[in-house]
Amino acid sequence: MAEIANPGSDVPPNQTIYINNINEKIKLDELKKSLNAVFSQFGKILEVLAFKTLKHKGQAWVVFEEVSSATNALRQMQGFPFYDKPMRIQYAKTKSDVIAKADGTFVPREKRKRQEEKGNKKRKEQLDANQTAGGVNYAGAYGVAPPLSQIPYMGVKPVVPEAPAAPNNILFVQNLPHEATTLMLSLLFRQYPGFKEVRMVEAKPGIAFVEYENEMHSTVAMNALQNFKMVGDNAMLITYAKK
Repeated sequence: MAEIANPGSDVPPNQTIYINNINEKIKLDELKKSLNAVFSQFGKILEVLAFKTLKHKGQAWVVFEEVSSATNALRQMQGFPFYDKPMRIQYAKTKSDVIAKADGTFVPREKRKRQEEKGNKKRKEQLDANQTAGGVNYAGAYGVAPPLSQIPYMGVKPVVPEAPAAPNNILFVQNLPHEATTLMLSLLFRQYPGFKEVRMVEAKPGIAFVEYENEMHSTVAMNALQNFKMVGDNAMLITYAKK
């Protein structure tokens, strides 16, 4: 785990950012997923660290693969209202374990995360099993199939896609991972001007509606987040909602 950098110290830019002033009422699992959803737009995330201990409440670390990703995240998300509290972000004082392992400076600690490694292996095996027809994953990591118009012709007459909806202020978001929540989506889409609300359909997991003040605002958000991956390999498919 990376140590905390003192606000007044001269800490050089690195791959890990330290975040505090986080709402302490948020459950640990939801916090990690939300941080991943919000910060993955800046680059590949290697690890999100947060702990239940009293000493570490209201704090988290996000480890990026590239220093430039951490720098952009720090600059653009400083003071961002995260669960109703402005985030305070700075570079972590020391390297995280994953970075130390990568550059050969890692010193083993007594406690290892074997369960995490097993989970990663299982997810990889599941993804490999889903690969079909030359690497096209029709069902996605969580079984949410893309629109028929995106599936290559495999000898069956394709279904003619319906005409897309005219531009308007409401977006229709598909192919969401099953971990997605209204709060996670709100944190993601509220970064763009004119955001009003997110509505998820309980009976139909994997989809959501996002409303903006006007079609100009909704178009900006759609272009910015098209194919964005919240969790795993599920790339969002965003279109205008039909009215």
